[in-house]
Amino acid sequence: MSTAAIPGAPLPVRTPGSRARGRHRRPERPEIPAGAPALVLAVPATAGPESRSVVEELLSIVRTEQNGVRTAVGYLPGNGTEGVGGEDRTVAELLSLAAEAGQPMPVLVPLVPGPHTFLTGLHALAAEYGAPVTDPLGPHPLLAEGVHVRLSEAGLARADRARLFAIATAADGVVLTTVGGEDAAAAAGITGVLLAARLAVPVVAAALDVPGSVAAAVNHLRATGSQRPALAPLVIGPEADSELLATAAEESGCPSAAPLGAYPSVGQLIASTYLAALPTPSPEDLARAEAEAAAAAEAEGVVEGARGAHAAAEGRAGR
Repeated sequence: MSTAAIPGAPLPVRTPGSRARGRHRRPERPEIPAGAPALVLAVPATAGPESRSVVEELLSIVRTEQNGVRTAVGYLPGNGTEGVGGEDRTVAELLSLAAEAGQPMPVLVPLVPGPHTFLTGLHALAAEYGAPVTDPLGPHPLLAEGVHVRLSEAGLARADRARLFAIATAADGVVLTTVGGEDAAAAAGITGVLLAARLAVPVVAAALDVPGSVAAAVNHLRATGSQRPALAPLVIGPEADSELLATAAEESGCPSAAPLGAYPSVGQLIASTYLAALPTPSPEDLARAEAEAAAAAEAEGVVEGARGAHAAAEGRAGR
């Protein structure tokens, strides 16, 4: 299955793709049930070059992870994104268009790793239309994996604990920075525990948008023996002002890894979060799906058998 956008449609429409045939084809991922609601990635930012690049790459990963998923992006209003009828639409516009077209309300997946002030308005808007909103993407082990990789890319951590060679610039303590206030920092602490297990160094969470939070975390690490603390953003990108990240690194005097951005695990989390929010199929739906799969397998067997008979006949004719 693949996804294609049709002009004038409020959300992309699912279209069938080619399916590999033969006994040795790779097993396919489960397809989205027919009639399933679309996935709307709710971005806590207005549309712009930076947010678009991250979001588009993440949605590409989602489509690779889950065949047949219908996706759209909803931004915050501002900078001319609301009511212009262009490619960039707000969450409110998408919900309104779906309601006007009589389509099922899409599943809203907020592009945040944890608690965020953006969620209050998103839930209020979704309640007006009866649209489901999933939980944030974290805490989750995949986020800890992504932060670990970003630290290793910056030369602040080994790529994995199995590689025992030393890195002179490796951090001996990490401040896991996030946005969303103290609630976000508390939730990030869970991911911090998972990250500490991967790095074998202490990890402390701090909120970039709470004055003094990052400095206090850095001082705590230094007071407990860390000589080379580093900052590791538990930030995807659009939900945080880039100046917050730069200011935190400058004021603390600590090197910082890059935000998660379009790390593949983030796309995987978006897909799995959406799937978990889909309604459970009824016994009738499951029976129908099994019958369709059995019929497809039988038809394929008939085709393979006919090809074999044809090949055998050609072989006899050639003797």
